[in-house]
Order: sequence, then structure tokens, then C-alpha cells
Amino acid sequence: MIRRRRRAGGPTIAPGMDRYKDLNRSATEEEVARGEYTKVIRMSWDEVDPSGKD
Repeated sequence: MIRRRRRAGGPTIAPGMDRYKDLNRSATEEEVARGEYTKVIRMSWDEVDPSGKD
């Protein structure tokens, strides 16, 4: 049985990559045809209370 170590901390990205520019780039048709793409979902938390209650 192969044991995989879990890394402490969050996900990592290759050194030298611009995390916003490179992760937001769409896959080319060739990359999609080869299956070399990853669906990226960006989530953000809006901390403003829209109800106006304090």
C-alpha cells in the first residue's frame, strides 16, 4: 500500500507563475483536446451586510 504524505498548509503553485494571470487564462483548443486543463472556480466572501443592520 502506498502512503501519501499530506502537505502542511494550503495549495502551492509553481515558482515564477503569476497566480492571477496564469490561473485565469482559458485553455486553448489543443489543451482541451489533449485533456490538459483544469476547471478553476474562484470564490470570494462579501463581508458587507446588505440588510444595513448593525
